[in-house]
Amino acid sequence: MERKVRVRYAPSPTGPQHMGGVRTALYNYLLAKKLGGDFILRIEDTDQNRFVPGAEQYIIDSLKWCGITPNEGIGFGDGPHAPYRQSERKPMYKKYSDMLLESGHAYIAFDTPEELDQMRANATAQGVPNWQYSAVTRQYMKNSTSLPADEVKARIDRGDQYVVRFKMPRNEDVKFHDLIRSWVTFNTSQLDDKVLMKHDGMPTYHLANVVDDYLMQITHVIRGEEWLSSAPLHVLLYRAFGWEEVMPNFAHLSLILKPDGNGKLSKRDGDRLGFPSFPLTWIDPETKEVSSGYRERGYLPEAFINFIALLGWNPGNDIEIMSKEEMINFFSLEKVHKAGARFDFEKAKWFNQQYVKRIPDDVLAEQIKDALVAKGYTYEKAYVTEYCRLMKDRAVFLNDLSEIGYYFFEDVKTFDTDTIKKKFVTPVKDKLNEVVDLITNCEDFSVTGLETAFKAWVAANGFKIGDVMPLLRVALAGTMQGPPVFEMIHLLGKDKSAERLKKSLSYFETV
Repeated sequence: MERKVRVRYAPSPTGPQHMGGVRTALYNYLLAKKLGGDFILRIEDTDQNRFVPGAEQYIIDSLKWCGITPNEGIGFGDGPHAPYRQSERKPMYKKYSDMLLESGHAYIAFDTPEELDQMRANATAQGVPNWQYSAVTRQYMKNSTSLPADEVKARIDRGDQYVVRFKMPRNEDVKFHDLIRSWVTFNTSQLDDKVLMKHDGMPTYHLANVVDDYLMQITHVIRGEEWLSSAPLHVLLYRAFGWEEVMPNFAHLSLILKPDGNGKLSKRDGDRLGFPSFPLTWIDPETKEVSSGYRERGYLPEAFINFIALLGWNPGNDIEIMSKEEMINFFSLEKVHKAGARFDFEKAKWFNQQYVKRIPDDVLAEQIKDALVAKGYTYEKAYVTEYCRLMKDRAVFLNDLSEIGYYFFEDVKTFDTDTIKKKFVTPVKDKLNEVVDLITNCEDFSVTGLETAFKAWVAANGFKIGDVMPLLRVALAGTMQGPPVFEMIHLLGKDKSAERLKKSLSYFETV
């Protein structure tokens, strides 16, 4: 019987969620929706020493902003496999640790952190820099494979601290199929005996991850390639438990690469090159350092997930702008790239610009209302809606719309003096005041009516359009950039347009 697809995103609350984590969550979500399955959010907080206050809520808020909504999990409602926070599942893991001890796939180790540090130091001194607790070295350590059974029992009875380690087979090939990378093989001689259960009874990631995926009936594990080296241990754990028939399919995602040079994209690259690395702004609870987020920089969540979806996945067509529904329809793990995807911030901005253009003018007017009011501008819905129609093609971010067209809400602050010096010359300068009267007395104040009247005036005076139009544009907006001149005049209205032209022409005389 074919199993229902169940996937999970299982981050650790050790800090803000990087955009690479969002991409992992997105791919899990898209696969689940494509195949009619379930998407779960599980918080893997077994490493309590690295827990960062606020990080868990940040993960939840990020997914909500992106519209990546789990069917069940922390922050999204309990399902049949609650709780979804591993620290709350702590009591159940001992049972599985004991199963591995009883079957001989794990053993008890009494070595203290100081003793392990000393072994590493000794190995380094002897020219072995990467010492591992392994099938070879375990026989020289203090554990239940090297000590007599009665000594092991005595140590446990007197309360000696110990951990449970996986007993890695010696010189055995572990082969498994990865849905992105095809067949992958590791030899156990290169792997160490990982700790499965810590001395305080808290499982490590490896044990909790495998047990929870089994209990939650996970069918696909989609995660970053940094976990590829852990996969052979997880495969061996499934075999040791006798769960290999229901072992999930693995898919290890390639890295998101920095825009320049080699290596994985990091927060430092974002700080250095001026772009966010996180979906939402994050304030470090200890240092109070602020890391900017895409949301606060004016990105639309739809544009953000569209962009990161294509960092490592190609739908197999020429379509770049996709709704979430289209991404679901096109998505497959077979089309996820094995090679790393280079991050391009200019492309991210382009995506956002395309999405801003697609927002209906009246909706966009509502979305920028708070930003306009915060600047002290009067908000009139009809006026701002028309303003959005004229300006949205020039906006990359939502917050651009409260900046780039400021001259629709207040007087011009600066003027393009180069254009003024070049164009404000006799005989145009002697006649330009007539345009104020033309606007004031124009009976047909439509865009077409204004343009017709202006062209007639230009012709009557023997001018060319290029002699006058740049000066009108600079007088109204201060810059050569902006929407069509007659569109500006129409929106500003007769009185405001005439008043601004008078003021501007007075300034032109001083340049």
